[in-house]
Amino acid sequence: MPKLNLNLNNAKNDSVFSDAQMKLKSWSVLEPKFTKPKKRICMSAGLTDKHLRRRWQVLDSLTEQDILLDSFTQTHCHQYANNIEHFIGTVNVPVGVAGPLRINGLFANDDYLIPLATTEAALVASYNRGANLITAAGGASAMLLNEAVSRTPVFAFASLVESAQFVSWVVTQYEVFRQLAAETTRHGKLKDINVNIEGNHVYLVFEFLTGDASGQNMVTIATEHVFSYILEMSPIKPEEAFLDGNLSGDKKANSYTLRSVRGKKVSADVVISAELVAKYLHTTPEKMASFAKMTTAGGLLSGSIGVNAHYANALTALYIACGQDAACVAESAVGITRMEVTQQGELYASVTLPNIMVGTVGGGTGLPTQKACLDILGLAGNGKAKALAEVTAALCLAGELSIVGAFCAGHFSRAHQKLARK
Repeated sequence: MPKLNLNLNNAKNDSVFSDAQMKLKSWSVLEPKFTKPKKRICMSAGLTDKHLRRRWQVLDSLTEQDILLDSFTQTHCHQYANNIEHFIGTVNVPVGVAGPLRINGLFANDDYLIPLATTEAALVASYNRGANLITAAGGASAMLLNEAVSRTPVFAFASLVESAQFVSWVVTQYEVFRQLAAETTRHGKLKDINVNIEGNHVYLVFEFLTGDASGQNMVTIATEHVFSYILEMSPIKPEEAFLDGNLSGDKKANSYTLRSVRGKKVSADVVISAELVAKYLHTTPEKMASFAKMTTAGGLLSGSIGVNAHYANALTALYIACGQDAACVAESAVGITRMEVTQQGELYASVTLPNIMVGTVGGGTGLPTQKACLDILGLAGNGKAKALAEVTAALCLAGELSIVGAFCAGHFSRAHQKLARK
């Protein structure tokens, strides 16, 4: 395990250790302080001009108001009211476009130009290369396999016997739970309930269909309604109970949903000729398959959940551009990439992502710039969430092909030097 080295005798020239040494001479810097803060932000449940002005009166000496609160933001200020508290402005993230990416999916069946928001040079170029390769190969097949968004309340009892008695009652209430959940939403539906007993603790896994919304708030509200009913009506009263017992995998990489689903589970694949691999990636199917095999072993050695090169890059850039919950990248970036050589000497590549958390209504999807990005995709509004999930998986496939090709051709570092150091 790494150790914090507080023996600074041999680190005189290290500015970080030198600074730490000076500060630790007075341990009081680490102690609690109860003086009143000099600057306090004006709190407001809504987004009003008065409160906005008062916040900037506090911040004026710290930053430039005209950068964060530009004319466009001021004009569309009211549209942000349901998405943020203590609003002071917006942050502009550069947006590039990759594609066209041809997708032959159950729901996404088109050539897509994909907006990506990032500050990382070479990222859009890499996904653009992968997208063009896939398109030249006839497109990626993509299939939505499953969907559900979960919330997992937990109940604590005096003993395992009481846990079993509680579960015996719960299994008789499934239809009641479905009706209760339906009272809270017009778009969501309680799909399934699973039970996990751990001694005197019982975890209930409520799985919902959420329509075209990402649905996290929807399932929380619906589950709370059922949760309240359970606490009131259960003949076996829990000693403690909480709305979520951390089994859902919400915003965390986890092995539980790797084997099931949270959000939308999508698989995408493509077969690429050796000639196209050489033309676009400057390497061979054999070398890419060998790289995939060795890095899969490396991923296992590192303890990673799933095996992939960099799903997080595609997911973060797409989620930010299109108004998704960027924090969900923590769970969405779990999945499996495979690359193999076919009997015909072609490259077979596939990705499977079980936790794609995307929606085309609600959340941030209606904000001005985010809706504009969904419009570029042609996937804004009702009836488009399943297609967006398939596009997301195919985009990850494009990125896996490009980055593996870059490593195999010895171009990975060179590309970053060329594009990031201009």
